[in-house]
Amino acid sequence: MAATKMMQWSIDKPDSELKGMSYTEVPIPQVGENDVLVKFQAAALNYRDVAIGKGTFPFPHKYPIVPGSDGAGVVVKIGSRVTEFKEGDAVLTIFNQGHQYGDINPYAASTGVGGTIDGVLRQYGVFSELGLVKAPKNLTAIESSTLPGAALTSWNALYGLKPLKPGQIVLVQGTGGVSVFGLQIAKAAGAVVIATTSSAEKAEKLKQLGADHVINYKTTPNWGEIVRDLTPEKLGVDYILEVGGLGTFEQSLKCIKMDGIITAIGFLGSSDSPQPGLMEALTNICTVRGVFVGSRAMLKDLVQAVEANNLHPVIDEVSFNLDQTKEAFEYLGGQKHFGKVVVKIE
Repeated sequence: MAATKMMQWSIDKPDSELKGMSYTEVPIPQVGENDVLVKFQAAALNYRDVAIGKGTFPFPHKYPIVPGSDGAGVVVKIGSRVTEFKEGDAVLTIFNQGHQYGDINPYAASTGVGGTIDGVLRQYGVFSELGLVKAPKNLTAIESSTLPGAALTSWNALYGLKPLKPGQIVLVQGTGGVSVFGLQIAKAAGAVVIATTSSAEKAEKLKQLGADHVINYKTTPNWGEIVRDLTPEKLGVDYILEVGGLGTFEQSLKCIKMDGIITAIGFLGSSDSPQPGLMEALTNICTVRGVFVGSRAMLKDLVQAVEANNLHPVIDEVSFNLDQTKEAFEYLGGQKHFGKVVVKIE
C-alpha cells in the first residue's frame, strides 16, 4: 500500500537560536493535473535557509514555511496533463519557480522555494511541471541537489551577462558553495582562477580543485592589490564572484579590470569602515551586478555543462539525515564547511 504520510520540517516562526523549527508527520500532498509528485532523496542547504530560520533574510519569505530550496529526487506520480516527465525520472527543483527564462522580475523573485513556496526538507513534494528540470545523468542525487542554488548562481555570474571566455581571469572568494562552483565552472571553461580563503588547509583544497593562485585574506587583508599584480600587465580580473558583501567589496574594486563584472551575491560580510560607492564603480568603469540565482532555462544549460564536462560538485565531509536538519543549519551557520552541506532524505 502506498504511503499517505511523510515527515517534514517547518519554520513556524523566526528565532535567533532556530527554536522556531519543528519536525512533524503530515499527509503527502495531492497531485493536480499539471503537477509532479517528487520523492526527495537529498536537499542541499544555503545560508539563506539559516537566515530565514533566524529571521534575517532580506528578500520575500513567509512563516510557517517548509525550508530548503535545492532538492533532488525521483518522480513518483504525474498529473494528467504533464508531458515533460515520467515516473522514475531523476529531477531537480527550480529555486524561483516563476523564473522560467530571461530577466528576473518582482513576481519571479517572489516565488522562491523554501521562502514563499514550501521547500524540500521533507520526504515528498508537489511541484508544477515547469518548476522542475531533469537531473544530470552523471551525478548522484546528493550531488545533483547542489545545483539549483549555488551552482546556478555561479553559472549566472559567469554566463548571465557576458559569457566567460577561455583565458579570462575569475576571482572567487572563500570556500562556500557558490565560490567552489565558480572555480569548477571557470576551470572547465579554460579560465584562470584566483581564489581567496582564510586558512592554509582550505588553500590546499582550492589548489587541488584547480585554483591557479590562492591568497589568504586573514594574513593579507588588502588582497585587492595583490590580485591585480597577478594579472597580465596588472590590468585586473574579468569576473569577481563577490560573496563577502560589505566586508570585501572595497578589495574587489581594487582588482577588477576595466569593463569587468563584479557579481554581488552574498550578504555574509560586514565592515565598520566607510564603504565604496557609485564613484568607485564609475572610476573603475566596471559593472556591479546583483543576481538572484537564475532561470529554468539557465538551469537546463548548467545541467548540460555538468554532463559534458563530467563536473562533480564538492560536498562537505560532514553529512546529515533529514531528522538532523536543525543540526545541519547550525553547522552551516558556523561557516566551517568546505563546499556544500547536504541533507540525505530517505
